[in-house]
Amino acid sequence: MKKKALALLMIGLFTLSIGLTGCGRKDESATTASTPDKVKVGWIGSLTGDQAVWGQCESSTVKMVIDDLNKSGGLLGREVELIAYDTRGDATEAVNAVKRLTGQDKVIGIIGPNASGQAIPISSVLEEMKVPDIATVATNPKVTVVDGKVKPYNFRVCFIDPYQGAAAAGYAADVLKAKKAAVLYDVSDDYSQGLTEFFEKTFTEKGGEIVSKEAFKTGDVDFRAQLTKIKATNPDVIFMPYFFKEVALSTKQARELGIKATFMGGDGWPSEQLISMAKDAVEGAYFVNHLDFNDPEVASFRDKYKSTFGKDVELNGFLAYDATNMLIDAVKRADSFDTVKITAALETTNMKGITGKIVIGKDTHNPENKDAAIIKIVNGEYIFQQKYAVQ
Repeated sequence: MKKKALALLMIGLFTLSIGLTGCGRKDESATTASTPDKVKVGWIGSLTGDQAVWGQCESSTVKMVIDDLNKSGGLLGREVELIAYDTRGDATEAVNAVKRLTGQDKVIGIIGPNASGQAIPISSVLEEMKVPDIATVATNPKVTVVDGKVKPYNFRVCFIDPYQGAAAAGYAADVLKAKKAAVLYDVSDDYSQGLTEFFEKTFTEKGGEIVSKEAFKTGDVDFRAQLTKIKATNPDVIFMPYFFKEVALSTKQARELGIKATFMGGDGWPSEQLISMAKDAVEGAYFVNHLDFNDPEVASFRDKYKSTFGKDVELNGFLAYDATNMLIDAVKRADSFDTVKITAALETTNMKGITGKIVIGKDTHNPENKDAAIIKIVNGEYIFQQKYAVQ
């Protein structure tokens, strides 16, 4: 009986030990990749919908970087697996994708999304699961900071809307010598609203006048009513802070109405599709970008992307490249797959990216003092004009 009792006691202790170990792994899963053979990295973005051209480029870029990483021995000796989810351009889908990546897939970090409207609502999931995210072209300030408080697990590699909107306004006033500006913007989009706010602020501070401000909503295809009102104010420039599909439609309709003003926009403009849809209408227009596409420092990546995928890389690809390498750099410096340690390393990022120097501000999680590139559309080509720093 004593032997039987001892055996039962040992079985009970062994079962308790397994249970405690299981609880430890469950807690750890919030901060560490659980697969012994591979480490997982997530990506989210629009693979379908109006912004699919950017999402497809981003996911292809991240895959290319990770494939190259694995060929050179992986990350801290482990093979890296990319898990990508399509958000379809929807905020709810973005949240659901992050829940799957952090809860089910146990990723050590997430790249994307490119849109502020998707990047802003995922922060609560990231914070709950203690997994960092690096947004690519999500420029709204609220992606990383709300009410003066930094979001602990949200980062980005792009400059933000205040800087971008101010750069467009400053260039319009200082270089183009514009005195009167009109704004046509998407009232339902955080990105468009943010650029509009800071364009207006900077342009008026520089002595310019906003003579007209008209709005539309995502999905609209007819802008003639708004453009007719704008035409009556005879602006020197029209600021159009939205994405290439609506830019193509609205600029074509503006020219059909006889509007001669110079068009200006932000980083939602550059795409091969903009040129194919509205080459003549956008001729001579300017937009703020994150880099010069023809800079020799980006040539190696640009050429490799084209040889790999058979087409030119979009703007998002350059920033996805930097975001992926920023995560890799943080893991190496942390010397760990623990996501809390990776997050701490991300806060001290100081690296040279292909879009410029990336020095992350601990209180903002944004890259500090990145120059804006001013691009002009000439004969259907994106021609770099100058680097413009907001004063």
